[in-house]
This record gives sequence, structure tokens and C-alpha cells, in this order.
Amino acid sequence: MRNAEIKRKTAETEIELSLNLDGSGKSGVITGCGFLDHMLTLFARHGGFDLTVSCKGDIWVDFHHTVEDVGIALGKAFATALGDKRGICRYGNMLLPMDEALILSAVDISGRSMLSYGLSIPTVRVGDFDTELCEEFWQGFVREAGITLHISQLAGKNSHHIIEGTFKSVARALRAAVKIDPDFANEIPSTKGVL
Repeated sequence: MRNAEIKRKTAETEIELSLNLDGSGKSGVITGCGFLDHMLTLFARHGGFDLTVSCKGDIWVDFHHTVEDVGIALGKAFATALGDKRGICRYGNMLLPMDEALILSAVDISGRSMLSYGLSIPTVRVGDFDTELCEEFWQGFVREAGITLHISQLAGKNSHHIIEGTFKSVARALRAAVKIDPDFANEIPSTKGVL
């Protein structure tokens, strides 16, 4: 099975995270940030990943360390679970409507970390969640996962819908990218022989 367990402890957060890429979308998420919990639950469901996350962070300061560090831990879990990436489709994309919002996500599990972040979120907060932390989450994720991720907002003015659509879209793009290609199940999807 393609799974990972990550434990990460810093002066700001203590995280335990488990990921199964070949799951059924089950999740258990407690980070102290309700909006992040909801987004990660959606991420697991739409990606078909089994995901548990426990984070104790310095949320009395703000949610920044919690959100960024959970992104880092999740990225590390993806890299660990994928191993040498043998047999994966490698690429995935999703154009996802979320009411009036329209989000395009494209993924290359390339071994190269790069985020192209094209969201224009109109409010600074959704509830008590600082919307600028959405970019921090994905930056931490791609850096540790070793993937290229493009996120583009094609429509939308509702901040909640834009962020929710992003988590769903990225999850579905990743689901396609990590899927095993039965025609090339024993091959690394690169002419270099490594990713």
C-alpha cells in the first residue's frame, strides 16, 4: 500500500499525520483551525485519500504556523507514500465549478517544487481564517511533495467558494496524477528514469 505516517514537531506545532493514497476518502482532522479542518476533509474525500491529521499549534498567536506546517507535513506524506513514483500517471488536472467560482488545477509529480498561484481572493478572512494562508499552505505542500502545481481562478467572487473549490480541484488533480497507469505500472514516467 502507498501510505505514510509523518510526525513533525517544532517550537510552534506538533503534528501527527497519516495518508493512504489508495483509500476511500475517509478522514479525521483536528488542527484547532475549523476552516482548515473542513478543507482537509474535503481534500481527502475528493482525492479518495484516507487522511488523519492531529495538530497542536500556537493558534493563540494566529493560524499561520498551523496552516503552513500542516501543508509541509501533508507534502512530506505524499512524497513518502509515492516512493520512487513507479507506475504513476504523473500528470493530473481538474476544472472545477464551485457555484460561481471556477478553479483550474494542474499537477506534475515531477520531483521539482513549483507553485503558480493565480487566486484573487476578495476578502482577507473567511470566518477567523486569514485567506492569505491558502497560498502558504500550498507553498509548503509543493515544496515538500516535490511537485509542480498550477492553480488558476477563472471566475468567482465568494472567498469561501474560491478556497473550497481550490482544495477540491487540487485533490482531484492529484488523484489523477497518483493513479497507477496499468499500461506502465512498472515504469518511472520519465525518460530520465527518475523523478
